[in-house]
Amino acid sequence: MYKHILIPTDGSPLSEMAIRQGIAFAKSVQARVTAMTVSIPFHAFALDPVMVTDTPGQYEKQCEELAEKALGVAKAEASVAGVPCETLHVRAAHPYEAIIDTARKGGSDLIFMASHGRKGVSALVLGSETMKVLTHSKIPVLVCR
Repeated sequence: MYKHILIPTDGSPLSEMAIRQGIAFAKSVQARVTAMTVSIPFHAFALDPVMVTDTPGQYEKQCEELAEKALGVAKAEASVAGVPCETLHVRAAHPYEAIIDTARKGGSDLIFMASHGRKGVSALVLGSETMKVLTHSKIPVLVCR
């Protein structure tokens, strides 16, 4: 059935739940996993309040720390479950495009992701990355809620 599952995460509690469920699913079908997170490049004009107060260097450091934490959860869960897991930190202006591109280029045959991550104004303005992946992906997407 599925041999290589891509699990994107933004580090939110719902994404962590999707990681756990995605890895359990991968184990049940004997698939390998790639866990990924996407950082949006620093912009002087930004919707993310963190970018308004940070310098590019501070922002990059914070992105690295958040990615390391989010991907560490996936690596630890996969290790406990005995599921082969690679991790990937990508920088892209549009996370949904990076997710689809990573799945396509990496040979993933399933994208397993949380139903949503952002909350509040940023979710309204940016929209749901999951919805965008569902809309544009030719690779099957399993949404965890």
